[in-house]
Amino acid sequence: MIDIQLKNEALSVEECSELVASNATGGTVLFIGTVRNQTQGKKVLRLDFEAYEPMAISEMRKIAVEAKARWNAEKIAIHHRLGSLQIQEIAVIIAVATPHRKAAFEACQFCIDTLKETVPIWKKEIFEDGEVWVAAHP
Repeated sequence: MIDIQLKNEALSVEECSELVASNATGGTVLFIGTVRNQTQGKKVLRLDFEAYEPMAISEMRKIAVEAKARWNAEKIAIHHRLGSLQIQEIAVIIAVATPHRKAAFEACQFCIDTLKETVPIWKKEIFEDGEVWVAAHP
């Protein structure tokens, strides 16, 4: 099972956790990415996320399919938020369930790292003294 979503409303950790729950898995890892209050020493007021939605969904699905194959993942959920987010709001949740814990950690890290490198999602950082569009990469 793979569940991919772009949402304009708050993401749910419980929903993602429930989506990947399985009696066949021994390891479940959730990555929860939140909006922090600073970037490179500058105070962040909020973030705005935009995406080329059809391509973003397609690329997120490719990531999940590859992770499922490489780490024998039973279930994967990747949910990303769009729109304006305040400090501490959840921007992304990745949930991965595999038969063993090491694979769950590795698959989850692969998903978030690859998402940030390849998926057409952009963020605008809004500061006290201006704003800047940046790729949603680390």
